[in-house]
Amino acid sequence: MSDEHITTDSAWVPDACTLPTAERPLRLAEFDQFFRDAVRGVDRLSPHHLRLHLAGAAQVEETARDLTARESSCCSFFAFDLSRSGPDALTLEVRVPAAHVDVLDGLAERAASARDQR
Repeated sequence: MSDEHITTDSAWVPDACTLPTAERPLRLAEFDQFFRDAVRGVDRLSPHHLRLHLAGAAQVEETARDLTARESSCCSFFAFDLSRSGPDALTLEVRVPAAHVDVLDGLAERAASARDQR
């Protein structure tokens, strides 16, 4: 993903992403659905670090691992760390380098918005 933006509601997706442009809206929809279904809280710990508090269901963990693995393969600047923070809760840490803080801003905004729509 680079700093140039693609269409409409995907402004947080930079062009340096190796995911084909035609597939980006589908990935955004996957993230939005995941955020609606799983995010219980959003903490912005620093400009480079976002913490998402997730529901602890096994399906949520499986989806998070799959989605973050696929995202890491096309946007290698993301660092994702998923951990169980309790029997019924997961924590997803998301970190980016300084050059991609704007991408993390967009991700945080989408996560908070989707959570609020629940």
